Amino acid sequence: MTMPEERRPGQGNMIDEEADESFPASDPPSFTPVTGTQDRPTGGETTPKLGFGLFGEEHPPDRLVKLAQMAEEADFDFLMATDHFHPWISQQGEGVFVWSLLGGVASVTRDIKVGTGVTCPSGRIHPAIIAHAAATTAAMMPGRFTLGLGSGEALNEHVTGDHWYTPGIRLAKLREAIKIIRRLWSGEEYTYHGDHFTVEAARLYTLPDDPPEIVVAAAGPRSAELAAENDGLVVTGPDTELIERVREGGGEKSVYGQITLCWDEDEERARQIAHEHWPISALSWLLRADLRTPAQLEDAVKHVPQGAVTNKIICTSSTGPIVDAIQEYAAAGIDHIYIHQVGPRPEAFVDFFSRSLKPALAGTLRAA
Repeated sequence: MTMPEERRPGQGNMIDEEADESFPASDPPSFTPVTGTQDRPTGGETTPKLGFGLFGEEHPPDRLVKLAQMAEEADFDFLMATDHFHPWISQQGEGVFVWSLLGGVASVTRDIKVGTGVTCPSGRIHPAIIAHAAATTAAMMPGRFTLGLGSGEALNEHVTGDHWYTPGIRLAKLREAIKIIRRLWSGEEYTYHGDHFTVEAARLYTLPDDPPEIVVAAAGPRSAELAAENDGLVVTGPDTELIERVREGGGEKSVYGQITLCWDEDEERARQIAHEHWPISALSWLLRADLRTPAQLEDAVKHVPQGAVTNKIICTSSTGPIVDAIQEYAAAGIDHIYIHQVGPRPEAFVDFFSRSLKPALAGTLRAA
């Protein structure tokens, strides 16, 4: 039996409450997309892995399980599943419990890697429960699961009635939560009394042979520091400063980057879909993080023009702008690039990836 780990007076984990420290779990801020008229970057130092996003805000769980199977058959390298209690707006229509979804994904896939993009382990769900869920998921997907973590947003984390803290405190809670998760993955009994969490004589019996990687969503230097302390970083733009900060300490650090887009055979329809289903892309992540309900977010976006959305989301009927964005991410050192296809036709995009996008990418990304 392990001895309890006590909090030391005056030695808490508080970090300066800077507003740009960490973007919310599940949907980091969009970046301004490149366009087909720009010169393409020459490529990065490595050939990136390409992934597909399973967005539980937009699609029901049985459909997402089938999409995971389709994505593996289409030769995507990995999947990233969002973790939402609520959709951002009611139009999106779903709020899938990610840990149930991952069990279904494990049952229909064989080789494709899978991660959470991203989970908050320091809000509505205690980090001991996240440790348990992630360990079981990793045991079902040997060598295939990555735990992506972030500091959360009020939309999902307020539901249990806990106080919604400022960004610096949320980051401190995330740091403490990761400490608890890693200790529980050791398989030893663990008791802990910390600044934010308590664990009493907990032990995980179902464990994978090797613990999964932990990658951390970051949008500022202190959250990047936390990502560097773990196995990697999650971003939504080619932020070379953050990436260099995470990798400067040495060691292999994965960098996951999300590209949000809406592909359709009709480009104008793609713009309409993006505006209808993902108008939140026009909001700052600080505002998105603090609003508590889909109704509040709907009120915030009701006057957002289509152009403000298509400025943030790639809307296209062709491969060019998508290839450009992937190349820009790769040139910045992002080695895991995953695509969020906005709207009601994700299966059509997977087919488009197989028929057109994958061949267009062949030979354009420089290998190491």
